[in-house]
Amino acid sequence: MLDNLTNRLSRVVKTLRGQARLTEENTQEMLREVRLALLEADVALPVVREFVARVKEKALGEEVISSLTPGQALVGIVHKELTALMGGDLGLEAGELSLAAQPPAVILMAGLQGAGKTTTTGKLARWLSEGSHTQHGRKTGKKKVLVVSADVYRPAAIEQLKTVAGQVGVDFLPSDASQKPETIATQALDHAKRHHYDVLIVDTAGRLGVDEAMMREIRALHDLLSPIETLFVVDAMQGQDAVNVARAFSEALPLTGVVMTKLDGDARGGAALSVRHVTGKPLKFVGVSEKLDGLQPFHPDRMAQRVLGMGDILSLVEQAQQSIDVEDAAKLAKKLKSGDKFDLNDFRDQLGQVKKLGDMGSLLEKLPAQFAQAAGQLQGGQAEKQLRRTEGILNSMTPQERAKPELLKASRKRRIAAGAGVPVQEVNRLLSQFEQMQGMMKQMKKGGMAKMMRAMGGLKGLGGMKLPRGFK
Repeated sequence: MLDNLTNRLSRVVKTLRGQARLTEENTQEMLREVRLALLEADVALPVVREFVARVKEKALGEEVISSLTPGQALVGIVHKELTALMGGDLGLEAGELSLAAQPPAVILMAGLQGAGKTTTTGKLARWLSEGSHTQHGRKTGKKKVLVVSADVYRPAAIEQLKTVAGQVGVDFLPSDASQKPETIATQALDHAKRHHYDVLIVDTAGRLGVDEAMMREIRALHDLLSPIETLFVVDAMQGQDAVNVARAFSEALPLTGVVMTKLDGDARGGAALSVRHVTGKPLKFVGVSEKLDGLQPFHPDRMAQRVLGMGDILSLVEQAQQSIDVEDAAKLAKKLKSGDKFDLNDFRDQLGQVKKLGDMGSLLEKLPAQFAQAAGQLQGGQAEKQLRRTEGILNSMTPQERAKPELLKASRKRRIAAGAGVPVQEVNRLLSQFEQMQGMMKQMKKGGMAKMMRAMGGLKGLGGMKLPRGFK
C-alpha cells in the first residue's frame, strides 16, 4: 500500500532532515520531489497543486526559517498538510459513525459493482457487532446488527451477503431477486424496528459504470430510508477513476463518508489522498485485506506518518492489544522469570499469537522505514507461507521433542522433515532461529533490550532487521 510514494517521500524526508538551512533554492528542489512523488502515486493534479502550494507557503514562513532545525520543521509541515489533505482537519475520530438516532440507525452502502460493497457490508457489521472500537475516548458497546441486500440485479448477490453475514455472525434478512429494491428496504426497516435492532445496513445494487437509472434508484432508497450514514464504497485500485466516480456519487447523494477497499493491493495509493479533497467527505474506513477482519478505521495522521516512512506504531499496538492473549503472555513471562528455559512449545505458542495479529504484510507496513529491509523481504503472502511451514515443522515434533530440543538428532530431524513435507535443511534452519530466540529471551530476562534488538539483526527469518541509528 502506497509503496512507491512512501519510498520516494522517505528519501525526501531524509534529505530535508539533513538541511542545516532552508533556502528558496533547496526548498524548491524538495517541493519538486514531493510533487513528482504525488503525481507518480496517482494523486489528482488539482490536489497536488494545492498541497504543494500550501507546503511552500508555510515552508518559506518565518517559523521554519528561524527554526534551529529547519529541515525537521519542514518535515513537520509536510506531515501536517498530508494529515489535513486526508481529512485530519475535520476533527472527526477515525471510523466515527453517527449512530445516535432512534433505533435502528440505518447505514446505506453505495458504489459501483466490483468495488467490494457486499464484503464491506459484512466487515462493517462485524466491526459494529463486536463493539471493540472507541469514539470520543469511550469504548462503544456491541451493536445488534441486521444486514439486507437490495441488489436484485447481480446474480448471487443476495446469497453472497447471506454467506458473509453467517461468517461474521450477524443477522441476515432474506430478500428475493423478484422483489423491487424499495419493497426490500421497507420490509427490512419494519423488521428491524419490530425486532429491536440497533443498526440496519442496506447493501445496494451497483453497475459497471455510473448511470442515471442507478442514481435514481439509490436516491429513491435514500429518500425512503432516511439513513443516518450513507457510505460510498470505492476501489483504490481504480486510481483516478475512483476519484471521478466518488465525485459523481457525491453530487448525486448526500454522502456522509467514504470506505476505500483494496488499499493493500494498490502500490500507488493516490486515490486515498485525493478522494476526501474531491468529495469533501471524510474517508472513514479502509479495507486492508480480503479477510473479514480486514477493515480498519482511517486515521489521517497515522496514514500521513506511514506515507512519510515513519511507520504506524499506534495502530500496531492497538492491533496487538485486541489480538494477543494476555493470560498466555503472562504465563510465558512467569515461566521465564522463574528460570525455566524457553522451549519449542513456547515457540509454537508465540507463532500462534503472531497468526492472531492478522495479515503479515499489513503488520510489516506499519513498521518505520528503518525496518523496510525486513518488510521488503517478507511480503505478505510469502510471510504467511513461511509461517505455515514453520508451524508444520513444529507440529510434526512430539511434545517431548518440543520440550527438549536437544533430543533432535539426525534420525528425528529426518522424520520431522518428512512429516512436514520439507527438506531437513528447513528443520535445521528453524532450530537455529529458535536458539537465537532463546538467547533473546535470556536478554529480556536480564533487561538488555538493546542487546535483544541486536540479536534480532541476526534472525534471517525476520529479514535481518538492523537497529535504527542511535539505538543503544
